Amino acid sequence: MASNIDDDLAPTKTEGFKLGEKKTVEEYAKLDQNDDSLRRWKESLGIGSGKDLSDPNDPRSAIILSLGLEVEGRPDIILDLTAPGAVDALKKKPFTIKEGATFRMKATFKVQHEVLSGLKYIQVVKRHGMRVSKDEEMIGSFSPNTADRPSHEKKFAWDDAPSGMLARGKYEVISKFTDDDDNAHLLFEWSFEIKKSWE
Repeated sequence: MASNIDDDLAPTKTEGFKLGEKKTVEEYAKLDQNDDSLRRWKESLGIGSGKDLSDPNDPRSAIILSLGLEVEGRPDIILDLTAPGAVDALKKKPFTIKEGATFRMKATFKVQHEVLSGLKYIQVVKRHGMRVSKDEEMIGSFSPNTADRPSHEKKFAWDDAPSGMLARGKYEVISKFTDDDDNAHLLFEWSFEIKKSWE
């Protein structure tokens, strides 16, 4: 069973892609400061922009704070992943999505200790034990969060919920946040229900 989940949640590999040499934040900061394109790239990662907020007592390089569902004209549904027991409770408390609704997901997270390369979100949706979809979202590369930028938020592409009588019902989801080094930053299960109307 575990190998099936591992296969389902394996990220897509880009043929010919080779991961560059890993560097510390300090090494990145000292890279050729006369190279304008390199300077802009470092700025986009937030390297050298304020006091590093990394917690020396927490070894994690990525801390996923929340996963949210955004629908225009409605309050966002936010799954807080930091509260004690929050991840374990998600599978038991499905939330409702109205059939045919247009929505997008978003993730809020913190990075600490090192540059995080190629953070990805992978999601497998099942119904009655059968896989109905697998989605991958490239989130990007980030330096540790600073006082100027205490967390990051990534909004995913817009999507449409299925509609019709056959689409209604409960769906089980397995989600994973991983990176280019194949580190699993968070793996959790949750569920939602497609219904005729919002509740």
